[in-house]
Amino acid sequence: MRDSPETAVRTGSRTEECGKEDKAVKSYETVWEIFNQCPNNQMRDVFIDEIETDDPEEFIREKFRDKEMTYEKTVQKDGTIIFDIITSGIHQRYSFTEC
Repeated sequence: MRDSPETAVRTGSRTEECGKEDKAVKSYETVWEIFNQCPNNQMRDVFIDEIETDDPEEFIREKFRDKEMTYEKTVQKDGTIIFDIITSGIHQRYSFTEC
């Protein structure tokens, strides 16, 4: 029995929908930094994780979907994608490095 056209089927490292292949899902090491706003305190919270996504920008929009957010995207020469994010008045940075 075939899946309905609305159903996405994950096969290996690719997603197929309606019989056509989508972009490959990539693995990224992410570094999420939350900058401290307190004067004289230069420490920040840092979280390191490994995620799989085919679109880091969509990952950012989904992660902060319930908050008012602005961000700036930078792609470095080595391919690292950096998002500088301002949400709720707090500066955060997400770095995506392909594994």
